[in-house]
Amino acid sequence: MSYIIDRRLNGKNKSMVNRERFLRRYRQHIKEAVSESINRRSITDMERGEQISIPTRNTHEPSISHGSGGKQHRVFPGNKEFHAGDQLDKPQQGGGGSGSGKASNQGEGEDEFSFYITRDEFLNYLFDDLALPNMIKKTLSQSKEFKTRRAGFVSEGTPNNLSVVRSLRNAHARRIGMSVGKRKKLKELQAELAEHLAKNAGDTAEVLALKEQITELERRLKTIPFLDDLDLRYRSQVKVPTPSSKAVMFCIMDVSGSMTQDIKDIAKRFYILLYLFLQKNYEHIELVFIRHHTSAREVSEEDFFYSRETGGTIVSSALKLMQQIVEERYQNTDWNIYAAQASDGDNWDDDSPLCAKILGDSLLSMVQYFAYIEITPNQHQALWESYTGLSRQFASRFAMAQIRNPGDIYPVFRELFAKDRYQEAV
Repeated sequence: MSYIIDRRLNGKNKSMVNRERFLRRYRQHIKEAVSESINRRSITDMERGEQISIPTRNTHEPSISHGSGGKQHRVFPGNKEFHAGDQLDKPQQGGGGSGSGKASNQGEGEDEFSFYITRDEFLNYLFDDLALPNMIKKTLSQSKEFKTRRAGFVSEGTPNNLSVVRSLRNAHARRIGMSVGKRKKLKELQAELAEHLAKNAGDTAEVLALKEQITELERRLKTIPFLDDLDLRYRSQVKVPTPSSKAVMFCIMDVSGSMTQDIKDIAKRFYILLYLFLQKNYEHIELVFIRHHTSAREVSEEDFFYSRETGGTIVSSALKLMQQIVEERYQNTDWNIYAAQASDGDNWDDDSPLCAKILGDSLLSMVQYFAYIEITPNQHQALWESYTGLSRQFASRFAMAQIRNPGDIYPVFRELFAKDRYQEAV
């Protein structure tokens, strides 16, 4: 009989494997619960986990039991309160139950199993059906960025990559392999010499011959080098291409007199959701806030959402400023560039065609994705009509949608970034 004892130390999250298996098994139930929670909470409240409840009827595990028939011996625990034939009262509704399910007046109910998912797990389920268009900007073969990765040990290399421990280990193994026969022979000769010396006090011919052989073996053992060139091992490092993991997100918003604070709050929620989505896919993200009325300027986040302006609207000033910032600070070979423009659609009639021209001729060739959201319950205006042609011409890089109230934010976001909306050819 063999016994296998696993002495590996359990980490802090030793039940993580079971938890991941559980989340995979009840994935559909969790996704439905996450969708319901999105309707209850605001977009600004996305950076926390969620308490999930699943009906216990969906968590039943398969079990193995003895079949009917045969001889069985069973021992039941006794009690001091009840006897055979006693009638038990039905428990009162809602009293003392451990579940939080729905009770009924027939004594049947539905308990629920509750557990908590973390922020990362919540975001994974939130963005499960979404994908960034043009997510992979450069394939590995075209990437200009590299990172080093260990690739074992080699017999040739530079001194600074020498692995002392591995080299000494090889030298020790080599010395053992080369001397094992000689040491065995040496022990036999020494034992034979001791036996002769115990019998004869003088140096006979046999004793002298044994001493000569022992001396020769000891000399040959000393000639085995402690470290040989064959023992040296060097750490090997190779360069592997890696795609860019940097992204910049441009937030462009109209702050003219027609943009009320309610419209700005809706735009802020959309920007926060987009930022969380990019944060899930990129290691480093920078934000650029551009606000405009008749002129555009780069501002802080506080000024972007809460300072008040009056006057008309010239959208092209913001697009020109974005193009200037991209050319000066964000070369499109190093950065993944995303932009989201929020407006109520109000713009000078002769400026809207200019906006479409700037986007079509310059900006859309620089960015990974440009989303235009029009926040208004009214009919579309000139800016929307001018952008309509771009949405057909640049379907993989440009999208537009209308938000009428805060409840439209998440559905519109999912529509703009749905996996099946665009198929990128890699």
